[in-house]
Order: sequence, then C-alpha cells, then structure tokens
Amino acid sequence: MSELSNRSKDIGEFVPMPDDDMIVCRCEEVTKGEIRKAVHEGLWTIAEIRRYLRCGMGLCQGQTCAKLVKGIVARELKCSPALLEPATSRAPMRPTEMHVFADETEETDL
Repeated sequence: MSELSNRSKDIGEFVPMPDDDMIVCRCEEVTKGEIRKAVHEGLWTIAEIRRYLRCGMGLCQGQTCAKLVKGIVARELKCSPALLEPATSRAPMRPTEMHVFADETEETDL
C-alpha cells in the first residue's frame, strides 16, 4: 500500500497563509488557498483536485499550472512531488466555430 493511499494519515488542520489569494490556475482562477484547503478536506490526488476545482481544465489544459498545483499538494501532504501521480495530459485547446468545419466551397461541374 502506497504512503499516499492511507487517507487516515493526519496532515493537520488547514491554517490560512498570507499568499493563499495568489492565483495558481489563471484559466479557471483557482487560488493557492483553494488548493491547500481541498487537500485538507481529503482530496489527495491531482485528478481529484482537478475535478473538484477545475484547475488544469481551462484553455491551456494545465500547461501553465500543473507543476505549481503538484508542488502545492506535495507540500501540504509533506511528500515528494514524484509520489503524486500526474493528471491525464491533454493538448491545449481552442474553441472552434462551426463554419470552420463546414464545407463552404462551391462545387463546380467539371
């Protein structure tokens, strides 16, 4: 059984910090304090935190915040970031208008 699978481990009480209002995930506007609080509420995996707070689910798909989130979670759990399984990576996305997919060229008789 891995060290992190034992959720009965006491990580202590959530104690607010002065920099908890710092935005970590710009796409979804998730703060450091929200991530820290989620860990203390029992969300110990990156995938759980991603689903709960949506950090890493914006336009960049975690390309800018994934390492920061992982570091914050690891510090709260007092473990190495290497012990945390990364969330599923996806390519960055952009909204695409439907006319881009539509065939708007005129067909001519040959």
